[in-house]
Amino acid sequence: MANPILREKLQAGEFIVAPGIQDMITAVIANEVGFDAVYGTGYWLTASAYGLPDAGIASVTQMTDRMATLVRSSTAPVIADADTGYGGLLNVHHTVRAYEEAGVTAIQIEDQQFPKKCGHTPFKRIVPLEEMVAKIKVAQDARQDENFLIIARTDARQSEGLSGVMRRMEAYAQAGADILFPEALASEEEMRIQCAAIDRPFVANMATGGVTPILPVDTLKQIGFSMAIFPALASLASAAAVHAALSQLRQAGDGSGGDMPVYDFKRFCSLIGFEDVWAFERKWADAETN
Repeated sequence: MANPILREKLQAGEFIVAPGIQDMITAVIANEVGFDAVYGTGYWLTASAYGLPDAGIASVTQMTDRMATLVRSSTAPVIADADTGYGGLLNVHHTVRAYEEAGVTAIQIEDQQFPKKCGHTPFKRIVPLEEMVAKIKVAQDARQDENFLIIARTDARQSEGLSGVMRRMEAYAQAGADILFPEALASEEEMRIQCAAIDRPFVANMATGGVTPILPVDTLKQIGFSMAIFPALASLASAAAVHAALSQLRQAGDGSGGDMPVYDFKRFCSLIGFEDVWAFERKWADAETN
């Protein structure tokens, strides 16, 4: 069953902030901090699990497994990146069913040609509008739970300009997408124009290092967005911290962490579930010795 919280909050007009999650360490940290939703990012889950770029290389089976693990690890509903649906219409149907069975709350499908590329990198190619409309309709037909939401993303900004983005967003809304995702808008003005054009929930992609300006959450609300994802923030922060720690170890032979912030080990043991393990060991200690 899909978590109903996301639909309920959107219907109530509550703004959703969803950090990108690249691994289960980040997932349990996000649990501790507390969010209304988390974003299963295709780019960073692929990078962390397989050391591969977000270029349509990971399969639907691999990504479904990663999303299912994230659902089990997260206390918040999971918004899941599903690239193009991993192929044609039959693939979209299969992907929606697989993600829904994995416990995902919302699935994001984009209008790039397969294999896709990261939305903030060059050489993207998009499918005809009609093909994406059909994918949205198939996704609607495939879902079995009304709380399972469909996010339609367009990557048309690079090739068709803002007018192409708006034309596609209107068509995807009419096809029945629950949430609209205009990827890689180039300015705050473009974001305002798009949100004002259609009365439907919009998601803003606050991709650190991408082409869209990173704006404060209050500004995104005022513009008209209903949700913001921050897919790269935790991953790039983690990469910077790891680089600094390993550089210090390599160059100075210092593995203490020095002045760098290091998460408390005992606290992390608790987050990852060791207290349950220790409770089990105490309960069954006599049975193991007999």
